[in-house]
Amino acid sequence: MPEVELRGIGKRFGKVVASRNIDLKIADGEYLTILGPSGCGKTTLIRMIAGIIEPSEGSVLIGGRDMKGVPIEERDIGYVFQNIALFPHLNALGNVSYGPIVKDMDVRDIEEVPRRYLELVKLLDRMNMFPGELSGGEQQKVSLARALASGAKLLLLDEPLSALDARVRMDLRYELRRITKALGLTVIHVTHDQEEAMTVSDRIVLMRNGQIVEANTPEQLYLAPKHLFTANFVGETNLLEGTVREILEDRTLVELRDGTVVEARPSSFRRGDAVILSIRPERVHPASQGMRAVVRSITFMGTYIRITVDTDSEDRVNFDVSTSEDRDYNIGDRVDLIWSKRSGTLYPRPPEGVQEAIKLE
Repeated sequence: MPEVELRGIGKRFGKVVASRNIDLKIADGEYLTILGPSGCGKTTLIRMIAGIIEPSEGSVLIGGRDMKGVPIEERDIGYVFQNIALFPHLNALGNVSYGPIVKDMDVRDIEEVPRRYLELVKLLDRMNMFPGELSGGEQQKVSLARALASGAKLLLLDEPLSALDARVRMDLRYELRRITKALGLTVIHVTHDQEEAMTVSDRIVLMRNGQIVEANTPEQLYLAPKHLFTANFVGETNLLEGTVREILEDRTLVELRDGTVVEARPSSFRRGDAVILSIRPERVHPASQGMRAVVRSITFMGTYIRITVDTDSEDRVNFDVSTSEDRDYNIGDRVDLIWSKRSGTLYPRPPEGVQEAIKLE
């Protein structure tokens, strides 16, 4: 399987810098997702890997070979687009047969390979149907089968599920990972959907403003993000401003703006440092004594209820309670909130301000 390496990749469109200083290595057989807000450079990056556009600087290596000047058809890749791009005049079998025919495979392969991949995506019984007769999810499965039938070992997926309904997206994301792992493919998947990235990936690369912010496993990006932007973008979090009051062996004590002292994980900060404390909503719990707050809104989310409160430190905090919990909450109720020291992660307070540090563009 091909290893992909990006060395100092950058792309400019006139005065607009779409990406810069990107160094990244994707291992053989890895399912890597490029995640980030709209306009962060995700699609530009995957198109440079594909050869649709050439980088302004840096190198793309696939299987150790420098791809400079190598056209897309010679890069041995499969590409699935956001907009389902099937030939409307060909049925499903005809669409999937396109790659083997163009690659001049022998007659037996042209007959067998397309059927094999249609069966893999569970659409062999619909091989005689035209794109207009298939649902959106089925069309995207045909697109995937067409990309796989070309024999490529590197699969590029550019927002492949964004045009589909929510339930179809959920089902198809599991199919994507199952199929590509069964075939041992190297996959680079672009998305702005955090849940999609968390579900399918071996590793996630988070981008912002044309640069890589952080790259790690889904678990590490969620549980131990290294950057404030990551903590805010991947999942949901509460951000509280405070000052380090004391450093202990097993925890850090932080004083909030109203004087309340709360716990966070052990850290390398010093007493008096200005910090931002990040706490996931599911880690915050009501208690008999803790950070004081007033309930401002209550939102039913299905499996849980989202409670939003205003604290005495003038911070807005969200916490989640199970729909099976006996306690009722009402707007205007006073509550006290706590969390364990293992739940709070500290970041330096950004000089440009929190909102500037976490904004999407």
